[in-house]
Amino acid sequence: MIDESGYRPNVGIILSSDAGRVLWGRRRGQNGWQFPQGGIRAQETPEQALFRELHEEVGLRPDHVTVLGRTRGWLHYNIPDEMRKPFSDRLFKGQKQIWFLLRLVGTDDDVRLDLSPKPEFDTWCWIDYWSSLEQIIDFKREVYRRALTELGFFLNSGVEKQ
Repeated sequence: MIDESGYRPNVGIILSSDAGRVLWGRRRGQNGWQFPQGGIRAQETPEQALFRELHEEVGLRPDHVTVLGRTRGWLHYNIPDEMRKPFSDRLFKGQKQIWFLLRLVGTDDDVRLDLSPKPEFDTWCWIDYWSSLEQIIDFKREVYRRALTELGFFLNSGVEKQ
């Protein structure tokens, strides 16, 4: 599903530990690392997509996490032409994302990368909150910076967004 501006709706997930570190996943069969993320299906709310993607990508259920906050609006990034799949929709520019900050209330053992028929990640680790900016691919860096900046308030305050 691509909107009239050429962007695919998507959710981004920043999952934090009690220590304020965040889950970082390595894309299966690649050397690229990122936060969990995924597309929003037709007739699905961002919150529904959040919990579906959370389970598909890292095996967590809603009772394993607490939602601390979400971005106020969409954050956009363009995918470079050379990285787009051949024969993809000509209107497709990139992704627009709503980002969520969650806290893991379960345990590290609850994180499972093997529950999906096509796992997204092959390993994961906890990293410092801001270190993702040094490691993420260039074209996503500004969206990550904006999401981390906006959501950092909720991590530091411990306040849950209603």
